[in-house]
Amino acid sequence: MGEERRLIISDRTISDSSYCFVIAEIGHNHQGSLDKAKEMFRAAKECGVDAVKLQKRDNRSLYTQTLYNHPYDHENSFGATYGQHREALEFGKKEYIELKHLASELGLVFFATAFDLASVDFLEDLDMPAYKIASGDLLNTPLLKYVAGTGKPMFVSTGGGFLADVQRAYDTVMPSNPNLCLLQCTASYPCEPDEMNLKVIETYRRSFPDVVIGLSDHQNGIAMAEMAYVLGARVIEKHFTLSHAWKGTDHGFSLEPIGMKKMVRDLRRARAAMGEGVKIPFESEKKGLHRLGKKLVAARAIEAGQVLSINDIAIKSPNDGLPPYQIDKVVGKIACRDLKEDENISLEDLGEA
Repeated sequence: MGEERRLIISDRTISDSSYCFVIAEIGHNHQGSLDKAKEMFRAAKECGVDAVKLQKRDNRSLYTQTLYNHPYDHENSFGATYGQHREALEFGKKEYIELKHLASELGLVFFATAFDLASVDFLEDLDMPAYKIASGDLLNTPLLKYVAGTGKPMFVSTGGGFLADVQRAYDTVMPSNPNLCLLQCTASYPCEPDEMNLKVIETYRRSFPDVVIGLSDHQNGIAMAEMAYVLGARVIEKHFTLSHAWKGTDHGFSLEPIGMKKMVRDLRRARAAMGEGVKIPFESEKKGLHRLGKKLVAARAIEAGQVLSINDIAIKSPNDGLPPYQIDKVVGKIACRDLKEDENISLEDLGEA
């Protein structure tokens, strides 16, 4: 067997044998408020996640002037145009530095999605420990190559792509940066269960045996994450909010703290529940199986010298005697002593006919 796939981010090691690395995707659910972002960091820590993540865009260079200046008037808008909306949600260096210090105090890994080259430079200047690449940039090989050049761990979402597109991204990153995690993702918000396509996790594990595989989960609920872990995902990214009622497009399919806490709990349990693949009895089973299990006993009084027939043997609880699979070693043998009804039958009490 080859070396175990492995990804190290800050002081965390992610591998097939590790707990699931859980990323609380805050994105712009903070609504442009530093205080709300800090509150979300603290809540995420209480939920037990490993990392918190924002999104970084250099809006002026990222969008065409037409899109930047396009009217954006609806209930989730934070500005009259799309550009104004995006700028209202964008954090600058001051906010990132404060959040970086807070994450360090909380023991959280903190990083961001880079949507453009200028944002990579911004995040590099802050010495971010890792990068996320969104599904929209799966085909953006210049951005992939630029981020790979940092040598930092990369989490690449693969929504909307074919396997050939994922292979291209892999081939772009790996020559200069093997610190890669590929995330199965369906880029719909929310994602319906019949489009989760979780078996792709197994496909990725076969196709890319040297990198960690994960899931960027946009489904409403927590069950898909645990299923993904069983299939081999060792990173789960899940959108996070403090209230589904908050203004913004992502809150409706994000997990509130109670849901995130349950998901993290279940993922921790999943690792323990997987076991080692060796079928063994556990000490905790003995008490219940004492009453539920069976043994071989005399179906009626048996005299010494009697040849035992199938009708002389009963199978009853508790299981503190000869197990029923030994019945063929009892039938046709001679009782060496008298046996009372319901008395345990022992091989030592039997002789050859």
